[in-house]
Amino acid sequence: MLSPALPKGLPVSVARAGDSLSHGEPVLIFDAPDREAETDLVFLSEKATPELVHLARREAGGLLCTALSAELRHRLGLPYFSDLLRLAAPSYPIVDALRVQRLRYDSRSAFGITVNHRSNYTGVPDNDRAQTIRALGELARESANLTDIELSARFSEEFTSPGHVPLLYAADGLLSERKGHTELAISLAKMAGLSASVTVCEMLGDSGGARSPDAARRFADQHGWAFLDGRTVLEAFEAWSE
Repeated sequence: MLSPALPKGLPVSVARAGDSLSHGEPVLIFDAPDREAETDLVFLSEKATPELVHLARREAGGLLCTALSAELRHRLGLPYFSDLLRLAAPSYPIVDALRVQRLRYDSRSAFGITVNHRSNYTGVPDNDRAQTIRALGELARESANLTDIELSARFSEEFTSPGHVPLLYAADGLLSERKGHTELAISLAKMAGLSASVTVCEMLGDSGGARSPDAARRFADQHGWAFLDGRTVLEAFEAWSE
C-alpha cells in the first residue's frame, strides 16, 4: 500500500518508487539508450545504512556518489570540481590540460567535491560511508529550517574534504536542463515530497560494462524493487511541474 503522504496524480510506477525511497528501499533508474545507457541503484541519502552501502558496492559495483539539489548547492556555495580545476590551472598547468572540454554523453559533469563525516576514521568502510551519506541526507531534510549561515556552519562542522563520498549537484533546471541520473533521482525525490539528496551507484554487469536494462529490470523484479525508465520519470516530472 502506498503511503498516504505521497502526492496524488503521479503515475503508479513513479509513486511506488517514491514510496520505496521513503521507506529506505533502493530503486533502479535507467537513463536513456542515447545517453549513458546505464542503470543506477538509487536510495534516499537520509536512509543510508551500512547494509545499503554494501549492497551498492557488491550488487551495483560502480561509483557511489551522493547527489544534492541545486538549491542546496547554491545555499552552501559549493563548487563544481571542474571549477576547482580551472581555478587551480594558473598554479598547476597540468590540471588545465586534464580538464574535459566536452563529455561524450553530456554537456558537463555533475561532480563536485568529495567529503567524509568528521566522525569517520578512514571514511571508506561501509559504516563510515553510510554515516557520511546519512548525515548529508539529514542536512538536506533539515535545511528548510536553517538559515544560510546555520546551514553552512553545520556543513563545515560535520564534514571534511577531501573524502570518500563524491558529491553530485543537480542542474538548476533539473530535467529541463540535464537528464542525467543526478537529475532523474533528485526529481523523483522532489515529486515524492522527500528530502533533496539521493545516493546513486552505476550497475555493472559480469562483463565489466554497464548492466543491460533487461538484466537490471530482472534484478529489480527478483528483489521486489522498483525499476524506472528515465523517460517515465521525465514525463511524470514535466506533468508534475506544470
